[in-house]
Amino acid sequence: MTHHHGCDLRKGRVSIPGQIYLVTTVSYQRQPIFKNFINARFLIHSLKHAEQSNQIISLSYVVMPDHLHWLFSLNDYCSLQQVISNVKRRSAYRINHNNNRTGSAIWQAGFHDYALRKEDEIKDVARYIVANPLRAGLVNTIGDYPFWDAIWL
Repeated sequence: MTHHHGCDLRKGRVSIPGQIYLVTTVSYQRQPIFKNFINARFLIHSLKHAEQSNQIISLSYVVMPDHLHWLFSLNDYCSLQQVISNVKRRSAYRINHNNNRTGSAIWQAGFHDYALRKEDEIKDVARYIVANPLRAGLVNTIGDYPFWDAIWL
């Protein structure tokens, strides 16, 4: 019997309306699929759709070549699992359709979430998120990296 780590990530997961979550999710087999500008934009469109459809209030995100960090506040009619599932499904469909790879895996199963506590500084977490491309050596200044946003701009 194989044991999937994704199952461990779901233990104890609670969806609390108004709660701010930091979510990290990874591409299938850590493929750098979001290094491609259009693929990254499809993912960003999916994040924006989650906000436009009132599932969440997006605070900050960065799309790295093989993963996503996303800070948001959960609204009251959608669970955390539903939000992430919708974003993954929507982005995978668009990426696969655009690249003629229908049915190909884009995302690894599961995701990691962290519910911020009151003592956590939300802006500090957002700064940490958007600084990922700098720490990874992808750019010298964050302004040179096209796949991030934060509401405090």
